Amino acid sequence: MSENIATADTVEPPQKKVGFVKIAGILGILGGIALIVVGVIVWVAVSTQLRAENITVPDDAIAFQGQTVQGPFTAYVQADIIQHHALKASEGKTYAELGKDDPVRATMMNASFLRASLFTSVVSFGVAAFAMGVGILSILFGAALTRLASVPVIVRRSSVTRA
Repeated sequence: MSENIATADTVEPPQKKVGFVKIAGILGILGGIALIVVGVIVWVAVSTQLRAENITVPDDAIAFQGQTVQGPFTAYVQADIIQHHALKASEGKTYAELGKDDPVRATMMNASFLRASLFTSVVSFGVAAFAMGVGILSILFGAALTRLASVPVIVRRSSVTRA
């Protein structure tokens, strides 16, 4: 007894159950836009606050000499030169290494506070840039999901018949 097996491909009408995918895509796009907007707002706010302080990078800094501190690079360079000047004033000793009665200790403390504030702004710029980058990726992924949701779905099923 021989068994004949015939395979036939059948095409069924398109089935569209992609509502969740389309919603996820739209939410991704909207979330991406929100991340970009918030990132830009934070960047502008921090930059505006730094600029309002009228801090000028000194001539002995490693870069950006004479420029107003208003962005992540100028803030970093300013923090670096503050440390350089403070260590020069303390003859290379840190705040913790100075005696409690040393008059330079107050200078080192102020330098540490200024540096911490500048580094906080540098971190804020980084977080804002990260948010904007994730926003761009979210928009791209959302657009891809939305596009996938609009492509017709064709389901192919194989049927096996035995003769």
